[in-house]
Amino acid sequence: MSIVKTLLAGKYTTMLFRLALGAIFIYASVDKIAHPADFARAIFYYRILPVPLVNVLAVVLPWAELLAGILLILGIFTRGSVLLINLMLIVFIVAIAYNVLRGVDIACGCFTVSPTAKKHGLSLLYRDIGMLLMGLQIYFFDRGLLSLARRNQTRGS
Repeated sequence: MSIVKTLLAGKYTTMLFRLALGAIFIYASVDKIAHPADFARAIFYYRILPVPLVNVLAVVLPWAELLAGILLILGIFTRGSVLLINLMLIVFIVAIAYNVLRGVDIACGCFTVSPTAKKHGLSLLYRDIGMLLMGLQIYFFDRGLLSLARRNQTRGS
């Protein structure tokens, strides 16, 4: 039992999850920032948002992903940045599940906004749920290992 607890709640597991999730969100933001019109098209194809909000989200969301990913890697405002990432993941899961249930298989626009991107359906849900579980682990068990915020706290003491 203690081995499982150590693996699930251990400071090294949390640090690895923090670094991995931060890197994933930074990577996911790059193509969207570079091609906002293509990302807006990907969002539009979900057919969930009113059209006026599509462009706003296409511009704001990638920058939020980038900022949250950077802060998570640096360990600054870790709880806030992982909370933002978890909220984004919940929205992504709901949007993908909605389209899977409707039988619509669209390119998600997750890591590339290319119109030739592969369509994955259920595998996207599994991936995002896995990332959400990582985010929840970070939220509840982060101890600030390799964190700039923790480093600054120890210097200030």
